[in-house]
Amino acid sequence: MKEDIQIVVITGMSGAGKSVTVQSLEDLGYFCIDNLPPALIPKLLDLVEGGTMNRVALVMDLRGREFFDQVFSAVSILGDKPNLHTHILFLDAEDGVLVQRYKETRRAHPLAPGGSLLEGIKQEREILDEIKGRARYHIDTTKLAPRELRAEINRLFTAPEELVFNVHFMSFGFKHGVPIDADLVFDVRFLPNPHYIERMRPLTGMDTEVADYVMKWADTKEFLIKLEDMLTFVLPLYKQEGKSQVIIAIGCTGGNHRSVTLVEHLANVYGNDYQVYKSHREQKE
Repeated sequence: MKEDIQIVVITGMSGAGKSVTVQSLEDLGYFCIDNLPPALIPKLLDLVEGGTMNRVALVMDLRGREFFDQVFSAVSILGDKPNLHTHILFLDAEDGVLVQRYKETRRAHPLAPGGSLLEGIKQEREILDEIKGRARYHIDTTKLAPRELRAEINRLFTAPEELVFNVHFMSFGFKHGVPIDADLVFDVRFLPNPHYIERMRPLTGMDTEVADYVMKWADTKEFLIKLEDMLTFVLPLYKQEGKSQVIIAIGCTGGNHRSVTLVEHLANVYGNDYQVYKSHREQKE
């Protein structure tokens, strides 16, 4: 028997944050469908029950007003399936904030394409009043920044045992370019370079001789004290913000000795507290 399927119906006021919500649920592994006509839900259920998807999010709003009256019958269809767990998420915001958001995006309200924004918002509230009353989850985004809305979505729809936060340490060489996907970049070219010692030149920071050489200097030790102090402070804040991964890039000239040594060290330091990954960009397989 197919495992239980989680379905989230996303609705609410236009401009209240549905796009950010969809992006957040996609990051949590939901298959998201925007503005699905309710009449197509039975066909969707056939696909879901016959496939591998077990998390689905559906956006139903007044862009498809001619279909919106069918939304309750659609939700009822979802509720008739014993292995489906369906919840309505209603997004809201104060009128003044919605007006400001529309002005910033220069988009027309679906109920006021050529008229008053406030009148369109008023009509939308009246139409959505019933589904708002049926919603299990309500989020007022009036004072929420996008990152705060993402954090709230994560809190509501992620089981505690599923929360994932990865820390990826990457070594690289500046002469080959800075990694474009790095969140934090640290330059360690000020440390003594094993490259200039002939016997160490063909080795890497994963070799004990090179690692011992890099780590023995007072500058290396002091730098690591300061760097680890900073990382110990900021990593929990990144996790609290809702990020699923932080990429920390350590660079030296060629990406073979100093940066590799420090990445190996940091991966060991933080491996007990986080899901840690490490990579050495310049190392050939």
